[in-house]
Amino acid sequence: MITACPNCGKRNRVPAAATGTPRCANCHEALPWIADAGDNDFANVAEGSKIPVIVDLWAPWCGPCRMVSPALENLARTFAGRVKLVKVNVDQAPGLARRFQAQSIPTLLVMRDGQVVDRQIGAAPESALRRWLEAALVASPASSGNR
Repeated sequence: MITACPNCGKRNRVPAAATGTPRCANCHEALPWIADAGDNDFANVAEGSKIPVIVDLWAPWCGPCRMVSPALENLARTFAGRVKLVKVNVDQAPGLARRFQAQSIPTLLVMRDGQVVDRQIGAAPESALRRWLEAALVASPASSGNR
């Protein structure tokens, strides 16, 4: 994926999976990390991440999913270097939809070290998603809630 640096505008290639976090080749600022994943590469793209991951379980036909997507991308920019956004199309990844019991979409997860820390079901405004994400980032896996 090609991502423009929010700091200097330089276009950078950002891999779906990497050992570190993406930084701009020009100014070295953290880049937003947004990737797609499916049944076959989710473990590598999301569970192998060294930073917390927001998982967006969505579908192209879902109106609320299309409404929440820009908010999630804004959060990925705001939290660049601290979170990774992984988008999973449930129509193309039914195994992940079953695994995470996505009975309603959008279903949003925060994962840390391959474990679900928190879950948000349904669309919400960006301000509410920001509060949810900030709380999830300080939660431990044992204290995760399922909303």
